[in-house]
Amino acid sequence: MTERQQGRRAYRSGSSRADRSGDRADGSGRQAGEGGRGGPPPDPRQQARDICLRLLAVRPRTRLELARALARKGIADEDATAVLERYGEVGMIDDEAFARAWVTSRHTGRGLARGALARELRQRGVDGETIGDALTELDGDTEAATARSLAERRLRSMSSVPPDVAFRRVVGMLARKGYAPGLAMRTVRDLLAERADAAEFADGLDVDALTDSTEESGSGGPG
Repeated sequence: MTERQQGRRAYRSGSSRADRSGDRADGSGRQAGEGGRGGPPPDPRQQARDICLRLLAVRPRTRLELARALARKGIADEDATAVLERYGEVGMIDDEAFARAWVTSRHTGRGLARGALARELRQRGVDGETIGDALTELDGDTEAATARSLAERRLRSMSSVPPDVAFRRVVGMLARKGYAPGLAMRTVRDLLAERADAAEFADGLDVDALTDSTEESGSGGPG
């Protein structure tokens, strides 16, 4: 089996689990040829390839994620770079494809908005331009519809909670998922306005003023 075929198989087998965070990131496991007495020392580049293949079999990874894993395993920079460059050439490492898949998976599975998705991708070493391109696949209408769906679901479990408390809690939940303060507040206000017990409270909310106050304070939701 060629390197390209190995990479495609590894990439495909892991792509459906892109939103799971519990898998090991260090590629731990015994290396072929390790521990043998009197045998030749293990080839560091083969070790690097084995580590990368194990990680890619779990889920797709960015170049930086793999580089960090190789460094933790003591692979020299020269050997790590050679392997990562080769795997990039044959398509086994593709940060652009990773970013697109991450945006789709995490928005669909967790309801994350562009703000949270951008943070997660930056943490995984994806550059700003690639992140921006990937986020274009999530338009404002889709994001707003998801915010409303999340808020509706949360409010259904808060029918006995005072409107002001429900407003703060649900806006805070949306903020943690990366939704902009203005969108989060308008969404929750509009939903509360549809409830007889909360309509008066919702009508009295000045979302623009609250948004300005939130942005000035740097908090994710109303005080």
